[in-house]
Amino acid sequence: MIRNTDKYPLDSIRYTKTHSVMIDPDVLRNNRVIMGLNNDPRADYFRVLRTTVLKQLRENNWNSFAITSATPEAGKSFISVNLAIAIAMEGNQSVLIVDADLRRPSVGQYLGLQCEFGLVDCLTGDVPLEDVLVNPGIDRLVVLPGKSSDNNSSELISSRKMISLIQEIKSRYESRIIILDLPPLFAADDAMVLMPYADAALLVVEDGKNTSEELQHSMYILEQTNLLGLVLNKSRQPLPIYQYDYQYTRD
Repeated sequence: MIRNTDKYPLDSIRYTKTHSVMIDPDVLRNNRVIMGLNNDPRADYFRVLRTTVLKQLRENNWNSFAITSATPEAGKSFISVNLAIAIAMEGNQSVLIVDADLRRPSVGQYLGLQCEFGLVDCLTGDVPLEDVLVNPGIDRLVVLPGKSSDNNSSELISSRKMISLIQEIKSRYESRIIILDLPPLFAADDAMVLMPYADAALLVVEDGKNTSEELQHSMYILEQTNLLGLVLNKSRQPLPIYQYDYQYTRD
């Protein structure tokens, strides 16, 4: 549950256990992490997305949501990182973004993080969560970076340890929002395994590539999920388009 703390914005958090690093603005610029740059007018697109997502979370007392796509290369991690920073910048809650794509983790790469440990180390070894979390120099934002797994990712994602970790991070801080960056729906069953443990989901659609059949199939997979809406990415518009008044039909 997220408490609306508009009257009492969170001050800058001092991290004592979480490792903090300063990220390179040039890396952010090259990776199109728009929200991490000062006075970039394109950031307004993500502010609009932030407002519409937070409205739904607060109305339903949700504190977590997953971001996925139908197919690879749709830009879901690009959306995840920029939206996570945008929500953290609002100042009324902290944000934890979890790179749960064990097949192709990229959240840390977008931010230019060089991490010794990742989510896999929490699941397969004795590395405590506190030793994996990273604050990338942005107030109220913490990253649980990913790390490619040599093991079967489906088994790791569905393990009791993973479920316990998700439940722990969701309940640890009342004013924290959890964003799960999941693998594409059609890549494997990883996303479908974790989806029930998020309060809601956001679907990223790649304009000009994802077909109506893929979109319809994605909606069918997510029909038991609280769908926040669709983000149309890589469109002719300069940045993603968010749509939350959607309709679909199923044969």
